[in-house]
Amino acid sequence: MNNSMSLTAIVPFYNEEKTLKESIDRLISTGIFNQIILSDDLSTDNSSKIAKTFLEEHNNFIYICSKQNDGKGAALKNAQSHIESTHVIIHDADLEYYPDDIAEMLNISYQHPKSLVLGSRFIGDKIRKNVYIRTYYANKILSGFFSIINFYKVTDVATCYKLMPTEFFQNIDIKERGFSIEIEILSKFIKHNRNIKELPIRYSGRSYEEGKKIKIYDGFFYLLNTLKYKLFQ
Repeated sequence: MNNSMSLTAIVPFYNEEKTLKESIDRLISTGIFNQIILSDDLSTDNSSKIAKTFLEEHNNFIYICSKQNDGKGAALKNAQSHIESTHVIIHDADLEYYPDDIAEMLNISYQHPKSLVLGSRFIGDKIRKNVYIRTYYANKILSGFFSIINFYKVTDVATCYKLMPTEFFQNIDIKERGFSIEIEILSKFIKHNRNIKELPIRYSGRSYEEGKKIKIYDGFFYLLNTLKYKLFQ
């Protein structure tokens, strides 16, 4: 990483004891992060214990915990004030994403430091596994709707991987508590700076039996919040 840029990964998690360690190990193996923030949404399994073990071995780790289980958006809001780098990215703890792709996204940020770099699961030819076809098409529909409403094409609004300037992320007043945080971030960034760079990423979706948390009704909130943040926020 060059001297002018630094990167933090925020890992929001809730009851991910089966995947959390491997997910964090993947981040560490890239060697590109100046800071990793583990934001616990008040897990009730062994996730918090697993997360705290990393604090003993790494001095660039921070662990924070919500006072109540509020959702992904709330876990990210709790992390805002702890970021000490120029840029930040969100990394879910479910093993659906591959941090090696973040290194490629970071290279784009070197060239466009004020842009948001989005990891898209719908462009390019990287290997992807979609467990549910309905989810695949729903995401494409949601992305199309978002693009039409905002007059700006975004191919994957629901992707976890959004690498953005810390200054932007720390200055937005996060309202969403659940998965609609993805819509809120993109909507507010487009109003802040209509310059999003997209890069193909890999993806390995998991089933509900394996712990997938997003539900069908979250898709309806995506649609409603796309309109809300365009027209009223």
